[in-house]
Amino acid sequence: MTTDEYTRLMRANQASWDARTPVHLASRFYGLDQDLDPDRWFAEFEWEDLGELSGRDVLHLQCHLGTETLAFARRGARAVGLDFSEASVAAATGIAEKAGVDVTYVQANVYDAVSALEGRQFDVVYTGKGALCYLPDLDRWADVVAQLLWPGGLLYVVEFHPLLNSLGPKPAPGEGPELLLRHDYLGGGGPVHRDATHTYTDGPAVEGATDSYEWMHGMDEVLNALIGAGLAVRRLRESDELPWQRWPRMVRTPSGWWRLPEPRIPLLYGLLAAR
Repeated sequence: MTTDEYTRLMRANQASWDARTPVHLASRFYGLDQDLDPDRWFAEFEWEDLGELSGRDVLHLQCHLGTETLAFARRGARAVGLDFSEASVAAATGIAEKAGVDVTYVQANVYDAVSALEGRQFDVVYTGKGALCYLPDLDRWADVVAQLLWPGGLLYVVEFHPLLNSLGPKPAPGEGPELLLRHDYLGGGGPVHRDATHTYTDGPAVEGATDSYEWMHGMDEVLNALIGAGLAVRRLRESDELPWQRWPRMVRTPSGWWRLPEPRIPLLYGLLAAR
């Protein structure tokens, strides 16, 4: 990908997320007009893997509205959220102030995080749940993460499984309810262009920028990028639950999340690595 092409695609994605932000702020999906409960976006295994966060420096990359970033601060961490969308950073700052939670938000492309954060390093870098698909180059991303971590620091990626991203969210016209593979599982096929007037939340149509670009990344690509950056993989989990009902046939679990009644397939994964 040329520099000009990369710049064009990143600007399109940034404009798309700026346009999505007011829709997400008003959505029932995020429920920001109700009692704020950032823990609902976390699986229990995430807290087990992260361990004690009180007094630790935690960076949340591609944080969007900062709903998860708040949970780190409430657990005593010195929390920082970073996102390339100016609208998202402004919204996240307002949400934190309204909740009375001390979080610092920085607007920057994830690839520019080291300079944007002025070389600051962290005990934990957290990212995921729909973040990596907006990054074309995972090797470069992993190098950035390594620079952001103290020696011994932890990266925790909790991301939608490549298998989930390969399955269509809804049947095409004339098809039944079966889940079908519609997209590549493996990366390397270039950007996937989407022109969507509605986002993954409820709410009205997006006004303005509707074009966005995503990149598929298989598990091997994620793991090898981290290994190549010198990080040591400590744990990999696969989960059959999601924090929202992607398909109508999904059922609520005791955790409050959702899973398919059958077949049991991985929908989310947690990857813990250390510098």
